[in-house]
Amino acid sequence: MTQTTLTIGELARRTGLSVSAIRFYEERGLVSPIRTGGNQRRFLRSDIRRLSFALIAQRLGLTLTEIEAELATLPDGRVPTQADWTRISRRMRKALDARIAMLERTRDLLDGCIGCGCLSLQRCALYNPGDRAARAGTGPRFLMGDRAEDFAD
Repeated sequence: MTQTTLTIGELARRTGLSVSAIRFYEERGLVSPIRTGGNQRRFLRSDIRRLSFALIAQRLGLTLTEIEAELATLPDGRVPTQADWTRISRRMRKALDARIAMLERTRDLLDGCIGCGCLSLQRCALYNPGDRAARAGTGPRFLMGDRAEDFAD
């Protein structure tokens, strides 16, 4: 017979999360345990997937608010289906692609470029004369996707 619920300790062992982390996620509403007559927490087996998703999503750079929003779309009380996860994946793809692009730009430009354009005042005179990139706003404009040619006079 398959066990339908897990104690918080069993859930911690299955997910690799600490008990305190699981309690934190519970407080945030990512999982909702069932309480026994003795007021002990019991978690559904589907909570393994919910917490695993949260752990992976955080490692991918999603904020807790983003994770909460995605998990809120999953059904309570049943194991999410492939279709449920596919919908989340499709919604997350654009954000993940943007993060990947930012990482690739940073990797490619980091040797000689940071901030408004670069660490070299000689190169700045070529790529960002007169700090033209500032027209687009604050921050590391070129690492954020702007190009020197976007600021040509």
